[in-house]
This record gives sequence, C-alpha cells and structure tokens, in this order.
Amino acid sequence: MNRITVVGAGNVGATCANVIAHKDLAREVVLVDIKEGVAEGKALDIWQTSSINNFNTRVTGVTNDYLRTKGSGVVVITSGIPRKPGMTRDDLIKTNAGIVKDVTEKVVKYSPEAIIIVVSNPLDVMTYAAYKAANKSANKIFGMAGILDTGRYRAFIAEALNVSPKDILSLSLGGHGNTMVPLPRYTSVNGIPITELLGKAEIDKIVERTRMGGGELVNLMGTSAWYAPGAAAAQMVEAIVDDQKRIFPCCAWLQGEYGLKDIYLGVPVKLGSGGIETIFELNLNDDENKLLQESAKEVKKVMKVLDDMKLF
Repeated sequence: MNRITVVGAGNVGATCANVIAHKDLAREVVLVDIKEGVAEGKALDIWQTSSINNFNTRVTGVTNDYLRTKGSGVVVITSGIPRKPGMTRDDLIKTNAGIVKDVTEKVVKYSPEAIIIVVSNPLDVMTYAAYKAANKSANKIFGMAGILDTGRYRAFIAEALNVSPKDILSLSLGGHGNTMVPLPRYTSVNGIPITELLGKAEIDKIVERTRMGGGELVNLMGTSAWYAPGAAAAQMVEAIVDDQKRIFPCCAWLQGEYGLKDIYLGVPVKLGSGGIETIFELNLNDDENKLLQESAKEVKKVMKVLDDMKLF
C-alpha cells in the first residue's frame, strides 16, 4: 500500500502510526494533527528509529493538511478530546462528533476509497458519526474496540493462569465500555475451555476487570490508555493491508444480526482488503443474549443523543 493516514497525533494516534511503520505496511504513514508541530515532531521521532528498528515506511507529519493524505488506502481516526471535569456526556458527544464529522469529510474528499477505522470516543457513537459523515458503504467504516477489550481480557487470563497470552483465544461483544460482553463460553487456552481451568468466581472477576479496564488505567495514570489501543488499531490495519481474513471483534453496522438494526456494535467479523467482509452471528445462550441486548440499549441511547443534535 502506498499511503496510510492516522488522524490525531496524541498518544493513541502516535502509537498506532509507530506500530504501522514498524510493520512496514505502507510506503508512507501520514500523521495529521490540528496542533502546529505536534504531528511533524512525532513523525520525525518515529522516522529516526527506522534504521534502528529496520523498517522502510516513511513517516510524515502535517498540520491540518489533508491534501497530503490523498490516496490513502486506510485511515485511522483517533481525533477528539477526553471528558473534562464538569463536562456532561452530551457535551463530550457534541464536541467529538463535530471533530469526527469534520475529519471524516476531509478524509473522504481526498481518499474516497479509503477504509476508515474509528478509535475516537465514545467509540460506538463516533463510528456512527463517521458513517453519517462519509456517506459510503458501512463495510468500509467501522470501529476499533473489541480487539482492545479482548486484549485486556486475554492479558488478565494469562496472569491468572501464569501462561502465555499467545495461547489464549477469546471474544467480546457489545458496546465499548462498562456494558461490553466478554464471552467465557468462547474463551479457550490452546483449545482448552477456560471453564476447565478457572472457577466461575475467578472468571467473573476477570470479566468485571475487563469491563472496567479503561477506567483502571485512567485511575492509575490520570489519563486514558494508548499502547494497547494504538496497537489494536494497527492490527486491524495490518489485516486489511495484507488481506489476512482475520476474525476480530469490531464495532460494525448491524442490519438485523442478533435481532438488532441500525446500530454500531461490537461483533465478530472477517477483516480483509474489502474491510468487513462477513459479520458472524453467534448462537448465544439466553444469558449472553440478554447482556448483548442490554449493551445495545445503552449504545442506542447515546446514538439518539447524536441524532437529536441534528449535526447531519
């Protein structure tokens, strides 16, 4: 691929660009930010590691110059502000939806065929905002959440069992946040069901820690995470660029799957050069389905907040 763009040169965007460059997924990674000099500086810093870490991808930083992103095959949007003291959820949605709308329109102008991966928060509704702004097929606009959530889930399981995280396979559905639905029934360690290795109480504890994973990091650092979110978005980019047909949980536009319609929600998909190529509908049991429907209800509430703002 000739060019990949990452919009937003904060911690998540810069980490994502760094991982993409290390994997040599494109001739050039363009890092875009609104603040003068930030993208240029971080891009230069990453580029100066090329001879040390043995990659060829040129990393370029620009301030608000979307012409430089022209012809990008994949665009990752990380733009937005964190919630500040005194700011309501609705204030955050309005501010970030305006940012995502503006960025998406500029991206699509110069890269009309680009696949767009949204990382901005609140994730599910910001993916919806990008979809409304882009006016293109939903299989090319989706959000990064499930890979991050399952990454945390797998890390916690690896700690509990003192095993390699490489051997753990897992799945998480639903919205990105406290209502996410990690699925122990679909979790295994090198083929061994997790239920044969850990008791219900310990699994429940890990599931709850996964749901609160973002908050745990905010409490520790005073800011949200960036290494894992940036790497998760880069893994999605890799699956698209190399047409890997990987099965990942992604925030996808549902049209009847799981009994849900007109909603962006985390579900397992096949990810390849066409973007989302298949949405897999799992045979959930009653408890799992109930949790998913409750998660969808919460996401729908937030989507309605955006709809009522009449930004589109």
